[in-house]
Amino acid sequence: MTGSEGAWSRRISRREFVGLGVAGMISAGLLGAGGCGGGETGSDNRLVFTFGPDPGGGLKKLVEEFNRQDRGFQVVWREMPAVSDEYFDRIRTQFQAGGGDVDVIGGDVIWPAQLAANGWIVDLSDRFPESERKKFLDGPIEANTYKGKIYGVPWFTDAGMFYYRKDLLEQAGYSGPPETYEELKEMALKVTRDTGTRFGYVFQGAADEGGVVDALEYVWNFGGEVLSGERVVIDSPEAAAGLQMRRSMITGGIAPQATANYGTQESQAAFTNGGVVFMRNWPFVYDLLSDRTLSRVRPEQVGISRIPHAEGGRSYSGLGGWNLFISSRSEKQEEAWEFIEWMAAPEQQKTFALESSRLPTLKELYGDEEIRRRVPVAALGEEAIRSARPRPVSPYYSDMSLVMQDAFNAALKGDLGTEEALRKIEEELRGIVAQNK
Repeated sequence: MTGSEGAWSRRISRREFVGLGVAGMISAGLLGAGGCGGGETGSDNRLVFTFGPDPGGGLKKLVEEFNRQDRGFQVVWREMPAVSDEYFDRIRTQFQAGGGDVDVIGGDVIWPAQLAANGWIVDLSDRFPESERKKFLDGPIEANTYKGKIYGVPWFTDAGMFYYRKDLLEQAGYSGPPETYEELKEMALKVTRDTGTRFGYVFQGAADEGGVVDALEYVWNFGGEVLSGERVVIDSPEAAAGLQMRRSMITGGIAPQATANYGTQESQAAFTNGGVVFMRNWPFVYDLLSDRTLSRVRPEQVGISRIPHAEGGRSYSGLGGWNLFISSRSEKQEEAWEFIEWMAAPEQQKTFALESSRLPTLKELYGDEEIRRRVPVAALGEEAIRSARPRPVSPYYSDMSLVMQDAFNAALKGDLGTEEALRKIEEELRGIVAQNK
């Protein structure tokens, strides 16, 4: 996703943002500025809701529908940057400056622990009981749970998915995708040889958040973990086996060397240009297959399955997605909950799926025939969606991620040995936890 001006009066770079600081932003009028939907700051009947751009138009439609119901308040959607870390910077700065006028936050799946630990969002445990949580996918509920309490309602979800060229597999004599990483390597070599396809596999190897999620899938799918409670446990034989397998995709000639620098867009482009048999990526890629200006590969040539796993293991996909939180500084918390309940209800989740291709978080909607027909990735990728799990739930995750980004990438490139990379991660993550106790 690309950046967006949103409610900013002019485009402001990340460097300018950091340099401007809280006081400068207040004087510049960038905190508490009015957003989509009109109205004046401080108006008694305004409920301010923040979220990034929604090119599909579904969110605008839903907010307008809610406001037509005349519930005694009007929701104002304040558009935020599309890039998650830029959006988070703005929310964090606003809270550090006193909280502003935000009532409901549409927030990334990796935010709940940090927002909750700082007291910036409301504990929803009483409003959102276990009987209601059971209706939602397990991964998003786990991501919103911190120290036994739940702080967000899952809104829409995302998961790592394994794409494969059905037509190429058939040419090489295969009837379905690989289940394990060893099968992936074996099949990739045969299919590329038999069909003349340039590469067997591409994934996200860059030193960024996408690279962290990709590497964590290898760690999990070989039985490793990053945290056990608050204890760092990543330096394990299981995690080492996972990262060694990841590295072998490049050293074994399955994936191109450039994969170590690929983000989501680069790996998607390699696959949609027709030069790759297998790809790990997110659901957005499937929508691109129908656009002949963006993809040489057609939807009917592509299948989707779960991420491969180790022999005798199980498959986990990295969880993405967004949730709905109530600001602890809001004076309209009852109205905020009313809006969240409505937005997360089946009818509204279905509308968001159909209008904006946002994958639902309610289990029942994966049996909805209209969603399965009009948003085919929901049906094709259902196994991956149901097997998704969150990144480490920690209030220090953003700092932890930076450590993992560098070390995972260095191990993939061979700049660090696998064991050395894991020792480095373990030591630095323990330091982060100790420093913040």
